[in-house]
Amino acid sequence: MSGRSRLLIDVPFVVFDLETSGAAPSTGAAVTEIGAVKVLGGEIIGEFQSFVNPGHYLSDFITSLTGITDAMLVDAPDIDHILPTFIDFLGPVHETVLVAHNAPFDMSFMKAAADAHSYIWPEYAVIDTARIARYVLDRDEVPNCKLSTLAPFFGSPTSPNHRALDDARATVDVLHGIFERLGSHNVTTLEELLKFKRKRPRRPID
Repeated sequence: MSGRSRLLIDVPFVVFDLETSGAAPSTGAAVTEIGAVKVLGGEIIGEFQSFVNPGHYLSDFITSLTGITDAMLVDAPDIDHILPTFIDFLGPVHETVLVAHNAPFDMSFMKAAADAHSYIWPEYAVIDTARIARYVLDRDEVPNCKLSTLAPFFGSPTSPNHRALDDARATVDVLHGIFERLGSHNVTTLEELLKFKRKRPRRPID
């Protein structure tokens, strides 16, 4: 990626979250909702939200967890129609950095959807707030690095609720809280952040 030496305040980050019909695309689960927030210099400059028709009925467990029902998805576009719009919202691959909490989960669904519909997923740089939080926070501060724990710790006015846009908004506040901590680790540029994310976390995976 070009421009890796950019200061973090000059980098557009898109913080996103997915709701899905199951735990993994390999089991046939699919995306049911996408929520994303674009931030630059600590300010929100755009938001994206859409239900997605997964092509099958939801289990009672998923409906209970998320509050999303089959009736809410029946007229929603399928992922094939959402992907181009969402990728356009993300912006150029050489400028935008993606952020998600437990990013491997969200990225597995996005890449699987792209592959299934013959899209080439752009190779964005990806930051996982859960992983970085495990390095910058101690156990005497928070018992775990779940989004539901970190959001109130960092003073987010949004409570995570297993809805994509709200969870993305909460993750924005976690990201900014983490950025404040990164200064003490001498991380102020994108290049330094990308190197930092490859460090082994100080605390075990929660």
